[in-house]
Amino acid sequence: MRSGIALIAVVATCAATASLVGCGEPPAESRYTGSGNTYGSANAGFETCMVTDAGGVDDKSFNESGWNGVKAAIDANPGVYGSYRQSNSSADYEPNLRASADDDCDLVIGVGGLMAEAVAQVAGEYPDQRFAIVDAHVELDNVYSMEFNAAQSSYLAGYLAAGMTKTGRVATWGGMQIPAVTIFMDGFAAGVARYNQVHGTSTEVLGWNVADQNGSFTGNFDDTSAGRSLTENFIAQGADIIHPVAGPVGMGGASAVQDSPGVSMIWVDSDGYEAVPEYKDIMLSSSMKDISAAVRVAIDNAFAEGPKDGRYVGTLGNGGVGLAPFHDFDGAVPERLKQELTALRTEIVEGRIVIDSPAAPKL
Repeated sequence: MRSGIALIAVVATCAATASLVGCGEPPAESRYTGSGNTYGSANAGFETCMVTDAGGVDDKSFNESGWNGVKAAIDANPGVYGSYRQSNSSADYEPNLRASADDDCDLVIGVGGLMAEAVAQVAGEYPDQRFAIVDAHVELDNVYSMEFNAAQSSYLAGYLAAGMTKTGRVATWGGMQIPAVTIFMDGFAAGVARYNQVHGTSTEVLGWNVADQNGSFTGNFDDTSAGRSLTENFIAQGADIIHPVAGPVGMGGASAVQDSPGVSMIWVDSDGYEAVPEYKDIMLSSSMKDISAAVRVAIDNAFAEGPKDGRYVGTLGNGGVGLAPFHDFDGAVPERLKQELTALRTEIVEGRIVIDSPAAPKL
């Protein structure tokens, strides 16, 4: 094991080639006619078109991870070309998806569970075209669904937080109250509860009530000032470890943590130490879900003419979710706690621990 609990591994091997085509090089003129950026060779015969949620492909979270997955698939296969359209609000979902379908994209990928209804609507209008959705399950014959049991990784994050807190209070808050967010919060609270049970402690979770399924949210994924305000409030109440589940809004929380000595953060989706290096000094760990690898699997499946209605669920077992390394905090995490986290991971993978969350993928 490298520093901390196991790293996320790539969950599938994409088609390999001896040479990489278009790796970061400006593409030649493309048949893609809409707005947005492109990646790869215009001579490729298969085009993947991604539609982002608000926040853009540089959001340090799910949009960026999705686009990185598209680029990784292209790097591995010269037969694939990629482009994306940016959504600035939910009003852009359907127009962007429909425009991508009208461009005859071979695979149209919607990033984010908020886009599920729009994907279902547009995919229903283009039954012969392939679509995919990140963070949701759409039951249509031409939609490939990608979901993540992030309660598993956040369970480990919650256990870690309970084992590291000095004040006996930790906090979690979200961007919007949707399943892709609350599943992290459920897992985090369950992990804290497990630590309390094992060690006879009474660490309190602020910001989320599992029984009531109610807690603190900014109401969006772009208001960093709201994220800072929420975090400051929890710090004022004594929380010394913060777990925001809010994409780029989490950076507002990170700024508040950085200004508060003795407080640390557990990031979400990607490894925060690497994704937002300006805040690496406060990153205890991250509850990750490997959207990039899942997108690569979806593209590989479509390129190989696999099932149009395929489904991927990321878990600790297949490497789709995981707890990031402790990086600069590695020396501060007791060896016994590291061993407990490793044992818990094994119990979850083997099915001896099942984390209850209404938002968990239904298999």
